Amino acid sequence: MILPQTATAGVISLTIFLILLLIALVVFLFVFWILMIVDCAKRKFKNDNDRVIWILVIVLLQILGAIIYYFAVKIKDKKK
Repeated sequence: MILPQTATAGVISLTIFLILLLIALVVFLFVFWILMIVDCAKRKFKNDNDRVIWILVIVLLQILGAIIYYFAVKIKDKKK
């Protein structure tokens, strides 16, 4: 079945929009991941082993590790 030109243009523009949205999401998550690594490296922990453990968690679990670090350490620190 051949789609009319307007339907084809709509599908193509939707596909381009979704690809650009996905690229923006990937860039945002990568920047967030890098910021959490930098924050962890600069943060003063009670024990130096905590810093090493958190950096390993962030690096090995990637974005999931960064999200866990954000909610476990960074948000808790803001409440003080």
